[in-house]
Amino acid sequence: MRISPIHASCPWVSGGGVSGPSLGDREVNAIVALAVGTSLARVFGLTDGDQKSRARLRELANERRRFGYRRLLILLEREGWAVNHKKVYRLYREEGLAVRRRRGRKRALGTRRPIIVLDRVNRRPSQACHACPAGQGEP
Repeated sequence: MRISPIHASCPWVSGGGVSGPSLGDREVNAIVALAVGTSLARVFGLTDGDQKSRARLRELANERRRFGYRRLLILLEREGWAVNHKKVYRLYREEGLAVRRRRGRKRALGTRRPIIVLDRVNRRPSQACHACPAGQGEP
């Protein structure tokens, strides 16, 4: 990379004292022309691989609605996709996918009948009427 004398003193241009790869000619020219920081020099858009894995993730999520991103990651790995859990989680959230939640259990409404307290062990409430003589009602 050829560095002009104007930019030679800048540590982010020459790579002096900065860890990581130094910037290329086009990146340096863009930074100087726009007068922005170096953090904006390397902003990447979506790659083609992102689009393919995003589409496959959406297909799997539509097939398996009860699977979260971790189970979908396992399915992607079985198919031979080279993605890590962080990328799958990011794509999962960006696509607005979520596990379908189950409805809660329906509970009875209103008042319930009181529980009958039995006077003896193993006595059912239906046995109470058999102890009465016919026509006399409750004992």
